[in-house]
Amino acid sequence: MSLDTRIAESRHEHYERRWIAMAVLLIAGFMNLIDVTIVNVALPSLQAGLGATSSEIEWVVAAYIMAFAIGLLPFGRLGDMLGRRRMFLIGVGAFTIASTLCGLAPGINTLIAARVLQGIGGAMMTPQTLAIAQVIFPPRERAAAFALFGVTAGLAAVSGPLIGGLLINADIMGMTWRPIFLVNIPVGLFAIVAGLKFIPAMEGNRDVGIDLGGIVLAALTLLLVVFPLIEGRELGWPVWTFALMAAAIPSAWLFVHWQHRQAAAGAPQLLPVTLLGNSSFMGGVLVASLFFSAIPGFFMVFAVFLQTGYGLTPLQSGLTTVPFSAGMFLTSMLSGKLGTRWQRQRIFLGSAMLSVAMIWLQSLVGGLDTPLQSLIFLPPLLIAGLGLGTAISPLFQLVLSNVPDRDAGSASGGVQSFQQVGGAMGVAIMGQLFFGQLMHSGAPDSAAFGYAASLEKAVYYPVAAFAVTAFAVLFIKPQADAASKG
Repeated sequence: MSLDTRIAESRHEHYERRWIAMAVLLIAGFMNLIDVTIVNVALPSLQAGLGATSSEIEWVVAAYIMAFAIGLLPFGRLGDMLGRRRMFLIGVGAFTIASTLCGLAPGINTLIAARVLQGIGGAMMTPQTLAIAQVIFPPRERAAAFALFGVTAGLAAVSGPLIGGLLINADIMGMTWRPIFLVNIPVGLFAIVAGLKFIPAMEGNRDVGIDLGGIVLAALTLLLVVFPLIEGRELGWPVWTFALMAAAIPSAWLFVHWQHRQAAAGAPQLLPVTLLGNSSFMGGVLVASLFFSAIPGFFMVFAVFLQTGYGLTPLQSGLTTVPFSAGMFLTSMLSGKLGTRWQRQRIFLGSAMLSVAMIWLQSLVGGLDTPLQSLIFLPPLLIAGLGLGTAISPLFQLVLSNVPDRDAGSASGGVQSFQQVGGAMGVAIMGQLFFGQLMHSGAPDSAAFGYAASLEKAVYYPVAAFAVTAFAVLFIKPQADAASKG
């Protein structure tokens, strides 16, 4: 063991309850992740219960993702400044309150606004989980710790659709979809109490500062892309929608320029230029944004396809997606045993499996009969889940491999922010492909063939996104110590 490694590990030896602290972090992360999968199952019920348009349903998903993506970087930095445990607990509290507001929302506009607040709460707590784990665990234990995030994601993916389907089918006190949000309340309260007891207090570094200009430019860039993509179809693609998307390019350039200007002046940076100049980090976040762009959008349109198109109940819809979740859970557990070995190769393999699985699913959709036999989706969804679980852990490891402790919050917030940016864009793109084709076909709600044709068209995007990811990761040049890890 090198001298640097021994010194790094000695700094963490006094966190004797680090695995208990990790359990608390994972519980809060589970609450956030399960909310995403539950909402996907509930979308058709939400649309029917609130009389929402297809565009408004997209905003139920995208509003959370956008707020989450915009908040990850500044709240990651605030964790560095004010203390990561403090910011984590505030985030859990905000997420719990916002979940209550979602469950009590009287209309679709109120629900979308509450989803924005929920995204902000999630953005407060999420970057702290990876940052805290990176600091409280010695280097020799980090691979196993990071693998647990994948296991938790797998558990959330498996249980989310089932819990969502059961809650909606039970129609507790006539509330239909509302308990899917209210279920977060006891989980959030428990995470706050346990976090105060078991997560070690961490003093922040107030000299880090906050880059308000960077926050504004980053939020503006994301909004310029996602807003016209979602609203353009409903409005008939007026010229201003294309103008807004074109304006995102100079806005992104201004963000990068601003970060370099802040660095030259010794001022705070939203995304430190040391990270912008790190090829392992920047290559990894760009690949992550593409990789994760296809997942939220796919499950959004797949739920509408199953429930509205073919009449499955929310529980039947959730059961249909269980093979995907089970495959992800299985390979996420196995991934921890591989540690940091063969990172790029594992990402390539997982992405290739996902692309092949989507092609298979697309071919099945093209020849569907009624009534739908949902078991035909089991093989491709299982392979897709195995692929996702194979790629997630090495992808995060690759991105964060050479990030110093002082920038851990910014780096973890950065990679997750790019991941969510990709997710928001994927929701908009797949929503456009799916609902645009549905409108073009002019099929009534009972015409299942129209939904099948729409899903078949929408799946072209994940096929392409995963295929490009598989090859793009081969060109990422890891830093020296990342390369030595395989």
